Amino acid sequence: MPTGTIKKLVSDRGFGFIAAEDGKEYFFHRTGLDPAVNFDSLAGGEHVSFEIESSQKGPRANRIKLA
Repeated sequence: MPTGTIKKLVSDRGFGFIAAEDGKEYFFHRTGLDPAVNFDSLAGGEHVSFEIESSQKGPRANRIKLA
């Protein structure tokens, strides 16, 4: 499972970006968070693990958990 850090959050629109350890950046939506993770309590710089899935706009992070 890839890991990275929360790079940016757009709280009012419910999405953000993860800077992965592989050097890539992945989009995520609040619906892609593990049920134990509260989007409103996330902060930039938090370490997370996630899965990568395909979407119409390219790869994105899903099943995001705090690491």
